[in-house]
Amino acid sequence: MYNILSYTAWSMNKFKAYGLIHLVLFLGGLLISFCYAYYLRYSSEKKTNKILFGCGIFLLLSEIYKQLFYTYYLHAGTYPYWIFPFQLCSIPMYLCLIIPFVKKEKLKQGIYNFMASFNLMGGFIAFLEPSGLIHEYITLTAHAFIWHMLLIFIGLLIIFTGHAEKQLKDFNQAALLYLSFCFIAFMINLLLFNVSDGSINMFFIGPAKSSLIVFKQICNYSVLLSSIIYIVGNCLAAGLFYFIGYKIKK
Repeated sequence: MYNILSYTAWSMNKFKAYGLIHLVLFLGGLLISFCYAYYLRYSSEKKTNKILFGCGIFLLLSEIYKQLFYTYYLHAGTYPYWIFPFQLCSIPMYLCLIIPFVKKEKLKQGIYNFMASFNLMGGFIAFLEPSGLIHEYITLTAHAFIWHMLLIFIGLLIIFTGHAEKQLKDFNQAALLYLSFCFIAFMINLLLFNVSDGSINMFFIGPAKSSLIVFKQICNYSVLLSSIIYIVGNCLAAGLFYFIGYKIKK
C-alpha cells in the first residue's frame, strides 16, 4: 500500500494564506460553483438528489484515499485517529449519500437546511482560515480545496433550486440536526479518547483541547466553556448564512 500511494505523494512548498495561489483557487472555485449552481437552479428535486448523490460518491472516494494516505504513507500503517471522518465538514459526505433514499419529508427538509447553512458556512470559513487546507502534498491540498469548495457548491445548489430555507423558522431543523451530530461526535471522542491517546476531537468539542485559533486559548481556562462558545458560535454563524440564503431565495 505504501508503494502504491507513493506514486501520488507529490510534495509541494506550502503557499501562503491569502497569497496569489490561495486567492485564485478560492475566487475561481467560488465563481465556478456559483455559476454552475445557478445554471442548475431549475432542477427538479429528483435531479438535485442525483447531483447530491454524485457529490457524495466523489466525497467518499476522495476520503478513502485521504484515510489510506495518512495511515499507510504518512504514519506507517498506524491509524491517526484525529482524521476520523466525522468533522462538521465531513457530514455532507454522509448526507449526500442518503438524501435520495430519505422518505420522511420533515427529515429531508432538515437535511437540505443543514447543508445550506452549517455546511455552506463551514466551506466558507475553511477558505477564510485556510491553515487546514494547505498541505505539503499536492493531492492532500487538492483534496482539501475541492472538498470545501464542493460544500459551497452543494449549499448554493440547494438554495438556488429552492429546496431549502423556505421559512425562517425552519432553521430550527438544521440547528437540531447540528446538535444531534455534536452529540454523536462527543460520544465518538469519549469512546476513542484513550485508544487515540487523546488526539481525537470530532467537531472540536472535547474532551480534548481544541486546536482551533482562539478556542485553544479558551481551552486553557475551560474545555467546557470553549465547547459551549464554539457550538453557539457555529449556530449563530450558520443562522446568518441561512438568513442570507432565505433572502436570496425570496
